[in-house]
Amino acid sequence: MTSWLVTGGCGFIGRNLIRSLQRAGGHTIFVYDNRSVAGPESLEQRPVRIASANDYNNADGCYFIEGDIRDTSELLKIVAQVDVVVHLAANTGVAPSVNEPMLDCAANVIGTLNMLEFARTCGAKRFVFASSGAPLGEVDPPLSETTLPRPVSPYGASKLSGEAYCSAYWRTFGLGTVALRFSNVYGPGSRHKSSAVAAFITNALAARDVVIYGDGLQTRDFLYVGDLVEAITQAAVVPDIEGEIFQIATNTGTTVLQLVDLLAELIEVKTGYKVSSRHEPARLGDVRFNFSDISKARKTLGWEPKVKIKEGLEETLSYFLELR
Repeated sequence: MTSWLVTGGCGFIGRNLIRSLQRAGGHTIFVYDNRSVAGPESLEQRPVRIASANDYNNADGCYFIEGDIRDTSELLKIVAQVDVVVHLAANTGVAPSVNEPMLDCAANVIGTLNMLEFARTCGAKRFVFASSGAPLGEVDPPLSETTLPRPVSPYGASKLSGEAYCSAYWRTFGLGTVALRFSNVYGPGSRHKSSAVAAFITNALAARDVVIYGDGLQTRDFLYVGDLVEAITQAAVVPDIEGEIFQIATNTGTTVLQLVDLLAELIEVKTGYKVSSRHEPARLGDVRFNFSDISKARKTLGWEPKVKIKEGLEETLSYFLELR
């Protein structure tokens, strides 16, 4: 039996990961979340809420602890030992970091350092850190693990700091850290997300214009959440990868205009709605072109993305339609 702690477990990626672990069975799962996006009621199987060490009976199952990564003192009192920490909680996205860079730093730098220290104290065997392609900044794709990081946004800078602390905790303290640079993740469960796919579908189904920032020719590497969950699981169990960074993506660049066209076609077929769009100025901190070389993840993690973008968009659209 493996004991997991998932920070930000009530968020989009966390819910999908926890669902996968619950269906596999044989795991103890601690969900640590401040409910900023959703609460434990959003999880497929309702977790037991615990507020002290006395509430936990050391059995397999799912347990919810309310708290913030910027203060882990209560968490240390409740959870004495975990095997794997998956650190998903963060201030996410470029635009929020541009609007509030100090908040971004507090969550993504101090919060990550707090969780690394918690993992070290609790004797965790593996610490999986959710990073991003943002630390690399404006570079010619494909992005790779050997590309020199030059972040453009505060978000990229804070995630780069998290990667650096992961490296330091492996080399200084022997904590088995692994950093995964997620590309643009989409899929079912993303209704609270403001990322491109979720925002486009939400606006289209509400008969609002889909907003395209800039000319729409910028490329992104869109990764289905089910494929990402498999990568996270592999990163938690594959031996001898401590201290490593992996690009987790599809190795395919899709322009924003292509994405809008795909979604418009699917939405019209499913609902009869005709999607309208409008352009607004490009946003500060956004990179122009982005897709990743995933050869290292293929070779070392034994991981391969399986879901093609049209199939993934169909699944995501079905999820949003079911919500209505």
